[in-house]
Amino acid sequence: MTHPRHEYAPISLLQVSDDRLLVGGRSLDDLAALAGQTPYYAYDRDAMRRRAEALRIALPPAMRVHYAMKANPMPAVVSHMIDLVDGIDVASAGEMRLALDAGASAATMSFAGPGKRDVELAAAVEAGVTINIESMGELARVAHAGDRVGERPRVAVRVNPDFLLKASRLKMGGGPKQFGIDAEIVPEALESIADLDLHFRGFHIFSGTQNLLPDSLIEAQAATFDLADRLAQSAPSPIETLNIGGGFGIPYFPGDTALDLAPVAEHLAEQLAVHREALGNPEVIVELGRYLVGEAGVYVCSVIDRKVSRGQTFLVTDGGLHHHLAASGNFGQVIRRNFPVVVADRVYGGVRETATVVGPLCTPLDVLANQTELGVAHPGDLIAVLQSGAYGYSASPHAFLSHPPPVELLV
Repeated sequence: MTHPRHEYAPISLLQVSDDRLLVGGRSLDDLAALAGQTPYYAYDRDAMRRRAEALRIALPPAMRVHYAMKANPMPAVVSHMIDLVDGIDVASAGEMRLALDAGASAATMSFAGPGKRDVELAAAVEAGVTINIESMGELARVAHAGDRVGERPRVAVRVNPDFLLKASRLKMGGGPKQFGIDAEIVPEALESIADLDLHFRGFHIFSGTQNLLPDSLIEAQAATFDLADRLAQSAPSPIETLNIGGGFGIPYFPGDTALDLAPVAEHLAEQLAVHREALGNPEVIVELGRYLVGEAGVYVCSVIDRKVSRGQTFLVTDGGLHHHLAASGNFGQVIRRNFPVVVADRVYGGVRETATVVGPLCTPLDVLANQTELGVAHPGDLIAVLQSGAYGYSASPHAFLSHPPPVELLV
């Protein structure tokens, strides 16, 4: 079926049947009845599985895939992802406990993030989780935590590289950063790891995220392997793991196109052939969050009111930035752009109009879509914000103005 041209990336992982958006094979009206309310988030488990399987097919067989659960820490999602990936990356003791309770293996879990508290470090050491060291001070505190709990800490060095992932929408390395140890002083950190008798596992080198350009990813991955080669010369023991981060983006905005994974995967195979044996045959890990779950989720709200103000149509809904901060443009966007937004049962067809979708909050920031093309909607219709499987529910200020929180469903 040929669909009219849309201003945003086409719907790729979810189904559209009879012009109705489906999640898990069910209409959004059915899911609203299941949730018992709007707003709600719905995540399609089969869409996640298909994305993970396609990734496995594309990547070299030797690559390991880890899920960065900060993208979506819903317990049911984490339980589902554990069966699809080789390990889990967590960013807090709370995430670590959730992942362990869901059945994730501590042996294939890593704990990243600046400012880990002493109690978190002790919990990770006791559980046997690999701690990605973010600073020289944290290194000393990890050793102390190991002494306190009577266990030898498993550590990797998170490296702040001396290069950037070009065209990345969120840069996690290069220049001064709160993340990781600057590459030029990593040899000093490795010497301290040897002196402190810690179990050194390898490196985590992550330069950026949300990138749609294969050439940029390829350039950053080549630099990552070269940097790992140099740093390995100072390692106190053979490298067991090399986490090269991820950076694989998904399309959100007008003009975005889906990442062409083929050249990236081909280049990774070449890099493994050149570098892996020289590094001592470590497990090479690609760590992904948004790419695995982002396109598998939607945020759904109901139209409460329809009004026209000085020639502009506004659809006022029961959802907003308190539930989906990213879609409002207040989670990292410099210039606000619309997420893909559709009327649930008029995705492509029906009479179209230009409307602004807003929430119920008393702030002009509460905009889900500004002057976007939609099927004509009235009170009672459902609005779906696509690409909402990552950094939606958990990254939003639910308590703002004391509205009730959304429900989450995995279907």
